[in-house]
Amino acid sequence: MIGKTMIGLGLFWSICFISVHFSVAAENAPHEISGFRLGSSIDDYEHVSDHNFLKEVVVGATRGFRKGVIFYGVCERPGEIVKIKLKYKDASRKFYEQLLQRYIQKFGKADEFTGDAFGIIKAWKWRFKDQDNNRITLMLQNNLKNMDENIGNMVKLSMPDRIEAERQCFNRTIPKHKKMTGAAAKTRNINWNRLLPR
Repeated sequence: MIGKTMIGLGLFWSICFISVHFSVAAENAPHEISGFRLGSSIDDYEHVSDHNFLKEVVVGATRGFRKGVIFYGVCERPGEIVKIKLKYKDASRKFYEQLLQRYIQKFGKADEFTGDAFGIIKAWKWRFKDQDNNRITLMLQNNLKNMDENIGNMVKLSMPDRIEAERQCFNRTIPKHKKMTGAAAKTRNINWNRLLPR
């Protein structure tokens, strides 16, 4: 009987502790950083711009692929596709291993492993130059756990020099902001409230 009472008291105090712990955590949960607040409307911010040096369109399912994103230039070569990202319908690691072997058979050994050290994201990258001396990069990626990255199997094909040319062209067309240098930068007061979530 005493044993059951002790277990009951222990359970009671554990629940109380957990409730207090989460109520304290809830009071301190951050919602805002640098003036941007979670849950607010993007229309509330005048200085947010949707302009970028690349535009993108989402493509639906095609044979063997579930969806994809096509990136194209808006400045140096407007409308020209410079990057393609496609997600395979089969998201399994087994399918990824089969794909990887076929990629190696077709393109040779990859130039670089670009996945993580923990083996959660497996990604290999190849680098090429085409007949017109354009640099081409090809990446095959598998991710089954990291929610910050695309889940499943994905292929990325891009022209890094064309992407950089679009970025430089776009930057030439926007107003330049004065940069603080030297003593002015050192004496600037840091506004920690804007740098930390709150």
